[in-house]
Amino acid sequence: MSGSEAPQGSQAPPSFEAFAQASQRRLYRTAYLLCGNPETARDLTQTTLAKLFQHWHRASFADHIEAYATTVLTRTYLAERRRRLRDLVAHSRPDPRPALGDTDLRLTLISALSELPPRARAMVVLRYWEDQSVESVAELLNTTHTAWRPSRGLTPPPCRPSRWTLRTLL
Repeated sequence: MSGSEAPQGSQAPPSFEAFAQASQRRLYRTAYLLCGNPETARDLTQTTLAKLFQHWHRASFADHIEAYATTVLTRTYLAERRRRLRDLVAHSRPDPRPALGDTDLRLTLISALSELPPRARAMVVLRYWEDQSVESVAELLNTTHTAWRPSRGLTPPPCRPSRWTLRTLL
């Protein structure tokens, strides 16, 4: 056995290139649901992968590297939203390409997500798109699970109940 081989029984961590290639599409989809803009989603995905690459020597040994990547993606999104809050401009339209499913349903979902504030939007995407538990979403967003329950993020405001159809879509 040469000095570069791993001892038998231990598993070498995946290379960053292999991880990035395997998870880039999933990260992009989650980023798109978070931000609602294809260009911003691409930027967010690339920023997330750059951060992971920077710390790959530690991140590659994580038990659940996909969950770690989602955490990095979500926290990067929230940090960017906080930075850009003052310079907020009008939303761009959702990706015009047809979805695999019902286009009207997809557009309604994207529209409903765009109405949510960034933190609530992250909660909904992580809970229902990423299928994470309330406790793991709360941990990911540095809050307690009692501070946020799924019904709070989906309760329609009294002034615009007709726009809040997310609950029925999910």
